[in-house]
Amino acid sequence: MFIPFSTRSISPPSLAHLAPSRSTVSVTGEVSPRKRISVKMALALRAAILGHVLVPVVVNISKLLTPSLWTRGTTAVRLIHRRSRRLNMVPICSLLISVALLLQSTSTFSSPDCNFPAVFNFGDSNSDTGGLSAIFGQFPPPNGQTFFHSPAGRHSDGRLLIDFIAEGLGLPYLSPFLDSMGTNFSYGANYATAGSTIRRQNTTIFQSGYSPVSLDVQFAQFSDFFKRSQIIRKKGDVFKSLFPENYKFSSALYTFDIGQNDLTAGYKLNMTTEQVKSYVPDLISQFTAVIKNVYGLGGRAFWIHNTGPVGCLPYIMDTRLITAAQVDQHGCAAPFNGVSQYFNQKLKEAVIQLRKELHSAAITYVDIYSVKYSLVAQAKKLGFGDPFLVCCGHGGKYNFNNARRCGSTKMVKGKEILIANSCKDPSSRISWDGIHFTEAANRWMYSQIADGAFSDPPTPLKMAC
Repeated sequence: MFIPFSTRSISPPSLAHLAPSRSTVSVTGEVSPRKRISVKMALALRAAILGHVLVPVVVNISKLLTPSLWTRGTTAVRLIHRRSRRLNMVPICSLLISVALLLQSTSTFSSPDCNFPAVFNFGDSNSDTGGLSAIFGQFPPPNGQTFFHSPAGRHSDGRLLIDFIAEGLGLPYLSPFLDSMGTNFSYGANYATAGSTIRRQNTTIFQSGYSPVSLDVQFAQFSDFFKRSQIIRKKGDVFKSLFPENYKFSSALYTFDIGQNDLTAGYKLNMTTEQVKSYVPDLISQFTAVIKNVYGLGGRAFWIHNTGPVGCLPYIMDTRLITAAQVDQHGCAAPFNGVSQYFNQKLKEAVIQLRKELHSAAITYVDIYSVKYSLVAQAKKLGFGDPFLVCCGHGGKYNFNNARRCGSTKMVKGKEILIANSCKDPSSRISWDGIHFTEAANRWMYSQIADGAFSDPPTPLKMAC
């Protein structure tokens, strides 16, 4: 039996905290239009349900809500729909619950956090927390100086974006899967290595600098970890505490940040930007295959970064031939950024298709390109100064010399001297070594993506399940 809504029983939502400079009650004591929102919505909802017209309800409600409230509301709606599919909930029930959420007071309106118990990361140097250094030796000082006070397997003066993501979720920093010293995998594992690519490179790391641990290898490592970790846990004692419980694999967040090196690999072979574009579809195909494989092992929540503006890296600007006409308004090399944007376009299309195929997956596409480009564009306004001036380097227009990268030394009278040292204040720079970012830049980027402002759907990190 349908029970009609009573407009008197609905408490009007409090929106004061969304616009602190505007009171919901006027100086004359009259109730502002904002406090009438819930009554209007209730009447519109009642009429629509009685007339069996549900879609216009959501449309009408969107017109009544402020942009901020609508964003928060639709985030909850998406979460309800995702979870209703898993529970085989009748669609109309799911929609009614969603609309009810939109009608609630914003002071109490929030979707539950996912409480991810673990994170499994796949990527390259943008998120490598020690994988490559576990194979080929630790990165030299001054890497790690700001936060860890010594080299910590990261190409930065301190923490990376993945470190801030772990912090934001209340989890410890991820242990590199390849590191056998002092590692704890009970909260997940990091399979990223500096120089990793989506597809295998036909060179050695000594020839090209690219890691042998491509994305398919990272998945092979994860697959092995997935199977063997439960066997090892059964041994008890210390083994039980160092590996994740089985439920964590299906409840974990799976993060991906890879693809940049696949693009620069083409440039190293003197390919044109059009030639690099030609193999992007193959990159995306291999990328999506890994997503599907992780899903096949139970992974359900995916947080996927697109690739950054390669044309804004001092490394590219210093080593590639770039004409004045190819430099954009913020000083970046437009043709190289164009290839990154093409990669991102194809990746986003693939994510949309994955959502259709992987019905129980929650896939969040994060536009890290726009975040990084915005950082470059606003560098001086944000207190970073010249966005292309490298902190840890030696010589050249950008304090970058590809032959003498951060940490490089030379022998002087039988003594090893550090010549590519850190600047006095890394927090005043965006670029750490011409390729990677400073901790300060990584922290700023995290602040931009954590609330879902650059995500599709606009889902906050903690609610991406």
